[in-house]
Amino acid sequence: MRARLRVGTRGSPLARAQTSIVVASLSRRRAAPRFEIVPIVPSGDRALRSGASPDFTDALDRALLDGRIDLAVHSAKDLPSTLDPRLTLAACPDRADPRDALVLRGRRPRSRLARGGRVGSSSPRRRAQLLRWRRDLDVVEIRGNVGRRLDLVGRGDVDAAVLAVAGLARLGRSAEIARILPTRGFLPAPAQGALAVLTRTDAPELRRLVGGIDRPIVRACVLAERQVADTLRADCRMPLAALATPRRNVLTLRAEVLDPSGRTSVRYRAQGSAARAVDLGREVGAHLLGQGAQELARGEEPSGSLP
Repeated sequence: MRARLRVGTRGSPLARAQTSIVVASLSRRRAAPRFEIVPIVPSGDRALRSGASPDFTDALDRALLDGRIDLAVHSAKDLPSTLDPRLTLAACPDRADPRDALVLRGRRPRSRLARGGRVGSSSPRRRAQLLRWRRDLDVVEIRGNVGRRLDLVGRGDVDAAVLAVAGLARLGRSAEIARILPTRGFLPAPAQGALAVLTRTDAPELRRLVGGIDRPIVRACVLAERQVADTLRADCRMPLAALATPRRNVLTLRAEVLDPSGRTSVRYRAQGSAARAVDLGREVGAHLLGQGAQELARGEEPSGSLP
């Protein structure tokens, strides 16, 4: 193994903060090498078109495969449902709070979102959940990194925005959270709050090094949630939510698909062993498919029978 390893990351402040967390953990390993952080711009950061399904991993995958970097650090929710077989998910470190948060303009104690308020989000899932919560809201699309979205709220372009608790915490901006949204109505995106470290499959020494910061129970939750998305053949345009919560070695997996207006949803909950996380995710995804989840996500009448 080389004395210096190159760690690829997106260039946003959040991506760099997440990569720094991973590098700090790896640096504490005995006889750890030195690390160099290498910013890389994926296609999803160059083209923020409305309605697009951005790819935040493609350029980092290519850099791994051609040897320009040795590791890549991602938000686990950005990974494609199926990885290139030449790449390996080597570690899922400790997971941050997976929930969503509401950030309000001019937040004061006990402040509330006014009737008809403009709420910013680029996520179809969040949009549907917000409209289910309050049909009076005007949900508008906003894009860009966390800092830009907070700036849009601060200067009044929108009255509020929904952002991940994990991202705000990792950037040291938790104080701007007005309200953490409960999972009973705002189940998060699959793998939200989790990190993923990728290596090349043919690099066993790197896999062993990175495996030292892996948390098997976090990995099991991520695998279960990702398998729901894979079974549904979902992309970021599907209003899909999934969250696995562990208790000892048993996972409780909840998942939901909403119609774009938030008026209807199909959901399912199941439990299973962490050792069979993929099977659990497949079971939950298959149940949602049987209830017409794909048609519902397109705004069509589900062909299955609703629970």
